Formats: sequence, C-alpha cells, structure tokens
Amino acid sequence: MALRSGGLPLFHHHHHHHLRFLPSPPSFAKLNVLRSKSRKGFTVLARYAQARDLFSSRRFQDSMEKLPKLVEDIVQTSLNTGPRGVLRLAQGVQAFIGLGQEWLTDVSKSSNSSAGLPTELQLGLLSPFYLRRLFERMGATYIKLGQFIASAPTLFPPEYVQEFQNCFDRAPPVPYEEIESILHKELGKPLESVYEYIDPTPIASASIAQVHGARLKGSQEDVVIKVLKPGIEDILVADLNFVYVVARILEFLNPEISRTSLAGIVKDIRESMLEEVDFYKEAANIEAFRRYIEAMGLTRDATAPKVYQHCSTQKVLTMQRLYGVPLTDLDSISSLVSNPETSLITALNVWFGSLLACESFHADVHAGNLWLLRDGRIGFLDFGIVGRISPKTWAAMEVFLGSIAIEDYDSMASALIEMGATNKDVDAKAFARDLEKVFSSIKELDTEIVVATTSGTATNATAVAANIVVDERQMNALFLDVVRVSESYGLKFPREFALLLKQLLYFDRYTRLLAPNLDMLRDQRISITSNRRSRYRDNF
Repeated sequence: MALRSGGLPLFHHHHHHHLRFLPSPPSFAKLNVLRSKSRKGFTVLARYAQARDLFSSRRFQDSMEKLPKLVEDIVQTSLNTGPRGVLRLAQGVQAFIGLGQEWLTDVSKSSNSSAGLPTELQLGLLSPFYLRRLFERMGATYIKLGQFIASAPTLFPPEYVQEFQNCFDRAPPVPYEEIESILHKELGKPLESVYEYIDPTPIASASIAQVHGARLKGSQEDVVIKVLKPGIEDILVADLNFVYVVARILEFLNPEISRTSLAGIVKDIRESMLEEVDFYKEAANIEAFRRYIEAMGLTRDATAPKVYQHCSTQKVLTMQRLYGVPLTDLDSISSLVSNPETSLITALNVWFGSLLACESFHADVHAGNLWLLRDGRIGFLDFGIVGRISPKTWAAMEVFLGSIAIEDYDSMASALIEMGATNKDVDAKAFARDLEKVFSSIKELDTEIVVATTSGTATNATAVAANIVVDERQMNALFLDVVRVSESYGLKFPREFALLLKQLLYFDRYTRLLAPNLDMLRDQRISITSNRRSRYRDNF
C-alpha cells in the first residue's frame, strides 16, 4: 500500500536536535465534562423521571417478569462458586481496607497543603487511580479486568482507560516447593527423568503464572517452564461469577445497560481469561505462529519458542529458552546488529503479515514480549493474549491507517463506519469534518525525549542512548477522541480495533527509538497488504 507522506507525527518521525515539551491536546472528554456541569440540573430531573418511570406499569411489569430468572441465575451462580466465594470475599474486604488506609494517609498529607484536595482524593476509592490500585491488590482476575478496561475505550470512561494503561501484572512468587509439587503431579513422573535441573529462583512471577529456567534431560536444551499458580482457577471462577452477578443485577435495574450487552462483554472477558489459564490454548497459538513463519519463509528473520509437548500440560508449558534483549534496549541492540532500523522493519513485516496469514495475531507486543535475539532474529514471546481479525475488519483498518498518513478524512470516516456496528444511518460528511477537528487539534503530538549522551570509545562520534518517555496519555487522547466522536454517530467498534491500535502504539514507540526518520505507514519496505492469506495457503 503506497502512501503519501502525512502531516500527523503519530506514525511519521523526524530527528530533532532539541527537546520540545508540548502542552496536552484539548480532549473531547474535557469538553464533555464542561457540558455535563452546565446540564447538572437537567440530569437530576432526568434521573428522577427515570426512577419514577421504572414503576410505571409497562416497565415494572417487564421487570417483575424477569425477576424469577435473575434470582435463579444468582442462586445457581452462588452454588457453582461454593466456599471459594466466601474466601474470596474475605480477601476482597482485606484489600479494600488496606487501600482505604492508604487513601486516608494520602488525604491527611494533602489536607496539610494550601492547594486543597486533588480530585482523585475527593472521589475516594472510585477514582481511576485508587480503583487501579485496588484491582492490583485483588490480583489475577482484577488485573486482567484492568487490562481489559485499558483495551476497551468504547466501553469505559476515558479517565479510567488511561489510568488502567498502568495496570501492572506482577505478584510475589510462589515458593519453589509448591511449584515442584505441581510439576510432579502434572507430568506424572519423577522430575529428574524429564529435566537435568530446574532453577528454583523464578525468572518472572505474574498473577496467573510463574516462570522458571531449566535444562532438559538428554538433549541438554535450555528451556523455560511456565507453571500455573496453585488455586488460580478457583479464584477466577469465584471472581468471574461475582462479576457476572453484578452485570445481571445492573442489567435488571437499568434496561439501558442491557442494550450495551454487558452480559456479552462479561462473557468475552471470561472466555479470554479462561483461555489464558489453559496452556494447551497458548501452545496452540505458538505452534500456529511458528507454522506461519515457516510457510512464509521467514525462519531466518523471526521465531517463537518451540513447545516441548512431552513435558507440557494444561497447567505446565515447557518452551525453548530464547536469549535476547527487548526492542527498547538501544545500547544492547546496537551491539547485536549494525542497523537497528532493519530489525524493526522485520518485526513490523512479520507482525503485519500475521494479521491475516496466521490464525491469530500476537496482541501484546510490549517490550517484554518482543525481543531482538542474539542471532539477529526477532523473537515473539508469550502468546497468552492473541486477537483474531476478519478480512473485512482488516480491509477497513488498512483504509483507516492510510487515511491518517494522507489526511484524507472522508476515507477515514468511511473506514470507521465500515468497521463499526450501528443501527442507524451515519452522516459521513459531518463525521469526516468532526474527525478533521480532532486530528487538527492534535497535530503537534510528539514524544518527550530524555537523551543521555556518552562519548563513543571506538570513534569520536557521540553514541546516543535515548530513553523515550512516550506520553501515552496524549496518544490515548487521540484514540479516545476518535472513539468518542464515532460513538456520537452511533458507532460501536469490535474489540480487535482497540487491540490493533494498542499494538500499533507499541510499534510507534519502537520506531521513535530505533528509527526516528521511518514512516511506518509510508515506507515501501514495510508491507501492509491483504494478499498474504492466499499466499500462505498456497504454501501448504
């Protein structure tokens, strides 16, 4: 797809010799807040009218008809949850009290200052900041819910979407004795008959799983063992059942919510979470990606870890250990390859190609999961979160990306209308003009660059180690404003749209670091095309 150079710096970078600190762009979310303040009186009246209407004969009758089914659902869900629910409730209360004490401490500190209480403290534990902290304290399910909120701007308020971008998945490690016991039970044989040794100190520990380094018996190959933490399924079942009950009650109390298909959203979250704790699914995702790389003749350019099926189960995943560095480690990358830009282009081509040529695409390409390996290849790690995109959605996405590069707002509006589900006619011309306003208000979008310069030893040239602090809030502001404007025209986007945009923002970050002059959407060396699927199938 040949694209003319665009004016929006989101995907077009120039090397600056000076630092610029730009003000945050105006956000539609802020404008909406101002408007809502002026309408406060009307809102109160509207809510009063709504409450009165609930008991008007028709709606009250409908609600009463649905009540037995709701009660049946809640009772059945509670029975399915069993004693796990009581234990989880106790843990939830403990987390709530702990964070409440933290909030009180912050309030007492702020009350001593003359500035007054910040908004986030006034909102208490329901503020985006404290709610994120609560989710992190609650662990597994709630961390995943937080990450879902971050990737679904069409469903949640912008302040929460932005705050939950910082929802980190980390947890204290489980003692090695427990991990050893799980391995023995899952593999059904003495561990010394499978592994030469296992490092008892974990490489990483997240809310759902823990990773240990090891070496296979016989072949002496270095591997990593990903082990599902004990009791995690019970926690997931209890938490997801609780979330489902809340969703059902909300739908019962407010029919407007049922039109947004809240129960459907919960089902989507449930499926994606249960997929993450089933390592058979992750193994299948890895194998599909490896087949794609082989079929497209990309084995010299990229790889994903080989899965060792004989020592993998639903709760244990043994994979080849890859050695390399994250794509954000500029110093190490420069020592491994002479031209980091080429490596970035390879990563982009492999990932773009997988969107249609592979059964699923990697939907979590943050720096921990995308490495430059010691042999110069690109390594894709951790296939717990994947996306699937239809050719129709990707065709519209291509037009959308192309329209950004050439500032063609009519095409952008058409692409978004094609991608979004709506039950009413959309005024494409007016939509295009509103999109133009969003993009023109944000044209100066840029990155704050913190540069540390050191004198090169091999030459007199200065080696620049740039640690890029991407202002993700500004980038998300652009994305959220596009979504808000689209919603005002009745459009709802598939979750894949948000997942794709999020990955493109990751790649944009790598581009700013490794190839500041590269235009991701315009460069002829980067192939963003839809003709790969047939080529992939022809190779079988």
